[in-house]
Amino acid sequence: MQTASDAAGAPAASASPPTISVVIPVRNEAPNIAPLVAEIEVALAGMPHEIIYVDDGSTDGTPEALRQAAPGAPLRHLRHRVSCGQSSAVITGVKAARGTWIATLDGDGQNDPADIPRLLARAQGEMQAGAAPVLVAGHRVTRRDSWVKRRSSRIANGIRARLLGDATPDTGCGLKVFPRALFLDLPHFDHMHRFLPALVLRQGGRVVSEPVNHRPRVRGRSNYGTLDRLAVSVFDLLGVAWLQRRGSRPVVEE
Repeated sequence: MQTASDAAGAPAASASPPTISVVIPVRNEAPNIAPLVAEIEVALAGMPHEIIYVDDGSTDGTPEALRQAAPGAPLRHLRHRVSCGQSSAVITGVKAARGTWIATLDGDGQNDPADIPRLLARAQGEMQAGAAPVLVAGHRVTRRDSWVKRRSSRIANGIRARLLGDATPDTGCGLKVFPRALFLDLPHFDHMHRFLPALVLRQGGRVVSEPVNHRPRVRGRSNYGTLDRLAVSVFDLLGVAWLQRRGSRPVVEE
C-alpha cells in the first residue's frame, strides 16, 4: 500500500524540475481520474509539468484508477492510509512537488485545466511587476453547482471578506496558482486551504483573482461536503483572524 511518503511514477532525481506541479487532492473520485489527467495533459502540452494526486484515504477504486491512468503521463500518486482532510492532502502534495509553481485543482472535474496556463501567465507577470510573491485565485463567475452550494458559498465568502479582508470574491475555488516556496512558508493546519488568500496576505504576499470556467459535476458525488464546510467555518474564521492579528513581518537590515 502506498502512503503519503511514497510516490508512484516519480521522475528520476537527475531529471530537470518541472515548471509547474498540478496538485489534486481526491477522495473516492475513481471515475474522474482518467478524464481529468487527459485534460491536464492537453492543457499543459509543451510545458514541463508533473501531476500529483493525493488520495485522501479513498475506499473506492481510486487507487487502481490512479495506477492505470494515462501511461506515459508525468503522473505521481501518494496516498493517506486514512482520510486526513483536503488541506492535509494539499499539504502532502505541495511538499512532494518538484515544480517552482503549484496549481491546485479539485478532483471532481468541475475546474477546467485549460485555465491553468492563463493563471500561470498571470502569476508570472505579477511576479515580474512586483517584489512580493503572488497567489492567483480562480473566480468562478458562473457557478455550476446546486442552489444550496451556491447560497452557502455566497454567505461564507461575505462573512470571510468582512472578518479577514482577504479581497477575494471566491476563496472556495479549488483552482489556484502560486509559488511552492510561498505555500511552504504559510502556517499549515486543518482546513487551511479555505483561507489561502488571507494567509498569503498575512505572509506579506499579494492575491489577485482571475475569472475561470466552472463545470457541472458529471461523475460521482461530492466527498468534502457542504455541511462540513459550514460546520468548521466559524471556528476557522476566528482562528485565522487571530493569526492575522498576531502576525508580524520584520524588516531585516545587515
